[in-house]
Amino acid sequence: MNNIEKTNCNNIVAEIRKIIAKGRGQAYAAVNASMIFTYWNVGRRIVEEEQHGAARAEYGQELIKNLARDLVGDFGENFNERRLRSYRQFYLYFNDLEIWHSRVPNLSWTHFRHLLRVDDERARLWYLKEASEQLWSTRELERNINTQYYYRLLANQKDKTKEVVDIHSSVNTQIDKTEFVKNPVVAEFLGMKHDKYFVETELEDAIISHIEKFLMEIGKGYALVDRQKHIPTGQNDYFIDLVFYNYILNCFILVDLKTDKISYQDVGQMDMYCKMFDEKFRPEGHNPTFGIILCADTDEDVARYSTLNGSDHIFQAKYMLYVPTKEQLKMEIERETEIYRLQQEGYTACESQAIYQRKCDEITEK
Repeated sequence: MNNIEKTNCNNIVAEIRKIIAKGRGQAYAAVNASMIFTYWNVGRRIVEEEQHGAARAEYGQELIKNLARDLVGDFGENFNERRLRSYRQFYLYFNDLEIWHSRVPNLSWTHFRHLLRVDDERARLWYLKEASEQLWSTRELERNINTQYYYRLLANQKDKTKEVVDIHSSVNTQIDKTEFVKNPVVAEFLGMKHDKYFVETELEDAIISHIEKFLMEIGKGYALVDRQKHIPTGQNDYFIDLVFYNYILNCFILVDLKTDKISYQDVGQMDMYCKMFDEKFRPEGHNPTFGIILCADTDEDVARYSTLNGSDHIFQAKYMLYVPTKEQLKMEIERETEIYRLQQEGYTACESQAIYQRKCDEITEK
């Protein structure tokens, strides 16, 4: 076989591989869609039977038990009691088939199984939309649910009453930067022990070593641009720990790493970094740069009395080097939200903290 024949053969092999891969992908998608429709329709039929049957809770329990007994023998364990209950719940949670089918492709039954664990409808629909649009794997979806992704974004928004995303809205007319800043940032994948001392360069090295997971954790649309970005001014030399670009926000994002609690000096430094970066590096037509101070702990006084208060270009976020329990995360989010609310009512940061702590003590005593 001469060189021309070898080249032609290689081209044909490459083309056929693409055809096979595409066909397998289409077959998988078709099987997956068929499976989801099957489970949804099974759930629908169970609910319909319950609604037309006896108005007793026992009736529903017996119905599923009897169905499982008859179906497992014919179709296997996919139709046991536990699975049938999940199909019933699937239909109840997503009873408008047209909405989720047309707006959220790319999801497998395993995705939906994870979503069935989310009781809050707003959170569930937000996870549904993000998993589809961002092509989250089932593992990524599970982790984001476990680490309360939705509530961490919501807690960081200045308007605590609004939702992060409406699943029924097809166009996002105004992007809020706070939707791209999670607080706290859960970074257990860095492999650093939270009870051991380490310096900022070690934290930075760990982030770079796990950059893909870090980008997934901090939010959508991020891409790493540089580390230890040098900014000379003629008078001094400054170095920014991490520089990202967000293609959704169309702007650069500076991250300053702190291994202790945030300080007024940190806020002033980040403010200066953003202004310097805009002057020296921001291309024409791009949105203004904003900065995130990623610290071991936040501070209510700094949040209230520094330029962080009301700022639309500097944000603080706390990192956690372990996956907290759902209860711990809930308490952290509630704490941030309640203190913010008290401060808006005119209380000082110290007063807000004291009031919140008193409420917690009262609940504990009860």
